[in-house]
Amino acid sequence: MKISKYVLAFCCGLAAWTALPAQNRLLDSPSRKLQLAEFAISNLYVDKVDEDKLVETAIVSMLEELDPHSTYSDPEEVKRLNEPLQGNFDGIGIQFNMATDTLFVIQPVSGGPSEKVGILAGDRIIEVNDTVIAGVKMNTDEVMRRLRGPKGSTVTVKVLRAGVKELLPFTIKRDKIPVYSLDASYMVEGQIGYIRVNRFAATTGKEFTDALHKLQKQGMKDLILDLQGNGGGYLNAAISLCDQILGAKELIVYTEGRRNPRSEFEAKGDGDFQQGRLVVLVDEYSASASEIVTGAIQDWDRGIVVGRRTFGKGLVQRPIDLPDGSMIRLTVARYYTPSGRCIQKPYESIEKYNQDLIDRYNRGEMMSADSIHFPDSLKAKTLKLGRTVYGGGGIMPDYFVPIDTTMYTDYYLALRDKGAMVQLNIKLIDRHRQEWLKRYKTFDRFNREFEVTKEMLDELVAQGTALGAKYDEAQFQTALPLIKTQLKALLARDIWDMNEYFQVINTLSDSMKKALELLRQPGMNFPKR
Repeated sequence: MKISKYVLAFCCGLAAWTALPAQNRLLDSPSRKLQLAEFAISNLYVDKVDEDKLVETAIVSMLEELDPHSTYSDPEEVKRLNEPLQGNFDGIGIQFNMATDTLFVIQPVSGGPSEKVGILAGDRIIEVNDTVIAGVKMNTDEVMRRLRGPKGSTVTVKVLRAGVKELLPFTIKRDKIPVYSLDASYMVEGQIGYIRVNRFAATTGKEFTDALHKLQKQGMKDLILDLQGNGGGYLNAAISLCDQILGAKELIVYTEGRRNPRSEFEAKGDGDFQQGRLVVLVDEYSASASEIVTGAIQDWDRGIVVGRRTFGKGLVQRPIDLPDGSMIRLTVARYYTPSGRCIQKPYESIEKYNQDLIDRYNRGEMMSADSIHFPDSLKAKTLKLGRTVYGGGGIMPDYFVPIDTTMYTDYYLALRDKGAMVQLNIKLIDRHRQEWLKRYKTFDRFNREFEVTKEMLDELVAQGTALGAKYDEAQFQTALPLIKTQLKALLARDIWDMNEYFQVINTLSDSMKKALELLRQPGMNFPKR
């Protein structure tokens, strides 16, 4: 059998290298060992191998030996992960829902490409570039892949519109579509404003500042900052938000690692919300950058934290771009709150780490603060009032609010999970959008006067039955306040936007109720511990 010259040279070189005494092996290193192993497998193995897959598998296996947040992403995953944090993507600019295997346009993005060519809320996109996407069980990722594309490129769609017999063709020129990191900002009552941040992205600092100024013009003095469910994002975005709240030279966070010397980040002190009272809402899904913001506010006694213990991610990842567009996110440091707390929860076992939230439920922690115990070794003191706070395993709120599952009956979950509520919402919007816009004119009037009717509820039950949700009268009545509020919130979102959705849905939030209770008091006192 003929052996190629480079393989022969490799074999001779390998034999010579292994014959050298250990002290003379200039290339005796783990990385060289890995290179030689990969080269041998790809060139000498009996069958042809997928070299790219081999290398990816090796990288993933190495990272699995480290911590849960050191990860590898292939080029497609990198693109998907970065879009929400970069603040924009290239596309046609619609909010949509895939209901009953059809793309239903909830709203075209204001000023976006679809709105400019005449796509309307309620339209159904049937074809994309002569390919039928309706009724063919095409998944959402595949639909999005067909609609998205480079800025300046075009896509042709055919649309089914209520009241029009034939399909309407549109050619849409793709453009940059903004991705917002603020879900909502509005005045709750009196001088109390509300801002909800869903992630910390490249545009979060500006979005937060703009929302702050808008609310201040409406008379806001006190603020509820909602970080519930916020899984984090860019460190710089968290620092930018804190700049608006903390005083000059007040430490926001510091980071430190084996090869990364201590780096401190301080507030500039020129922010526009330095004096008003502040309540921060958090839960078990508030993580990373959310915990940096919450920890800084709590440590400086700048505001009160309300909700449940946060996730507990105190590790800093550095993105390392690889030549093919893939990326490693490698943990390079830990971050510490101003009082010196590291709030990272233990990760000796990846199984236990991933099980942590379920364990919290099982221990009763979601229902009672008495179920939470921190060792004395993790104690720290806040920097102005000297209150006791704890590190290790998330940030414990100043006021604990148990999770409310009383209305989440099995029947409600069946209606939700089988899509009955979303499908009914689309039908109601289809029938009544124009009628309701004429009747209510503004969201404020809709919020005051609109009621979910018995006929709507009967239709929801019928829709649920058709989808396999077995009716249970007792469970339906228990969940009724939640069902009505959820339906009203979805309708408000589809007629207006997410801002209005949260104005409706927040009326059921116990954390929101607690925040308002605290802010309605003449003086907002910090709890003693």
